[in-house]
Amino acid sequence: MNQEINDEIEIDLRELFFVLLGKIWIIILVSALGLGLAAGYTTAFMNPVYSSTSLLYVMTKSTSITSITDLQVGSSLTQDYQVFITSRPVIDKVIEDLELDMSYEQFVSTVSVDNPTNTRFIYITVNNNDPYMAKTIVDKLTDVSAERMGTIMETEKPNVADYGNVPEHPTSPSLVKNAVIGGVLGFVLSVGVILVLYMMNDSIHTTEDVEKYLGINTLGLIPLQEGVSKKATRGHDKDVARARKERKKNAKKKERE
Repeated sequence: MNQEINDEIEIDLRELFFVLLGKIWIIILVSALGLGLAAGYTTAFMNPVYSSTSLLYVMTKSTSITSITDLQVGSSLTQDYQVFITSRPVIDKVIEDLELDMSYEQFVSTVSVDNPTNTRFIYITVNNNDPYMAKTIVDKLTDVSAERMGTIMETEKPNVADYGNVPEHPTSPSLVKNAVIGGVLGFVLSVGVILVLYMMNDSIHTTEDVEKYLGINTLGLIPLQEGVSKKATRGHDKDVARARKERKKNAKKKERE
């Protein structure tokens, strides 16, 4: 009995494969359409975002030889500097000097501060729709942060190891990534619709369907008379479909028994 069930599942999967193969042009068309729509939407409606990053180096003494204690103090101060960089006085100063039409909250949402583990380096990254403005803002933020850190915290101000660069390529959105996602969604949608329509179709089309679902052999075929449409045969197809469902139901009952 298990062997019969496995054979039936295998045949069904084979049928689904050939159904999809017969509709391959629809699948390719819808996938290409999804890819094109996603790429077009990304290009036309999504603003590119550019990122520029500067680098600060935290020091405690301006000497060539640094003690272990100085290293430990510098590492602990790094965490304080991370909070200080996005503080309101620093951000408001940058907005004022550059005459930016942004609020404090809007500005902070474009800034990210990162401190690699066990280092005294601080990476400051600014995102903006204009690559030149991204560099201008991150450079100004770096200078203001370093200057105020030394004054407020009464320590040696951090050294600017590297100012931001003018990014040549946007960091987001990714045209290729969005296009691939659109193509995959189109593929999944087309395959899903084709399979659902096939599974919902209970009509009998060929003599093989009659032998498979009804378990009877056909003696011959009667062609449609000229002038008779296929709609006239739909009533008969519905009766056959009901018989098919009834036969499947009876087969399942026998398997359970």
